Amino acid sequence: MKNEQVIANRAHRYLFFSLFIIHYSLFIQSCSAPPDRLGSLDLVKWREDRGGCRGVRASLVEDFKTIRQELKGKSANEAGMILGRPDSEQLADRNQKYYIYFLENGPHCQDPKAKTGSRSVALRISAIGLVTEITFQRGRP
Repeated sequence: MKNEQVIANRAHRYLFFSLFIIHYSLFIQSCSAPPDRLGSLDLVKWREDRGGCRGVRASLVEDFKTIRQELKGKSANEAGMILGRPDSEQLADRNQKYYIYFLENGPHCQDPKAKTGSRSVALRISAIGLVTEITFQRGRP
């Protein structure tokens, strides 16, 4: 009986220690600064051009296309940290959503809710919070 208690205590300590390490590593990761580059994409320029209103994102489209496969499988939080807050979010069926980043100036620059035909890129986020698809289109998907 005493050996079983010792084993149970060790298991509880190991579990507590493991959970502490996981929690601490997530805390440290969430406090880290977002990267400045991903492949050839200058993320600082990307994040500074909210809504693509200054025209900088339009010049970064080819660089974005080269790294879009690296974004697939990332969590919505990671994608938001890397690319910055999305310009628009859209709910889809089955608890999915889209993060939309505009690539050029348009009516959305004056009124974020305005209908726009400006070029954009949409990241589809699955129900479990992972980026599953990245598409280019005009306006919102």
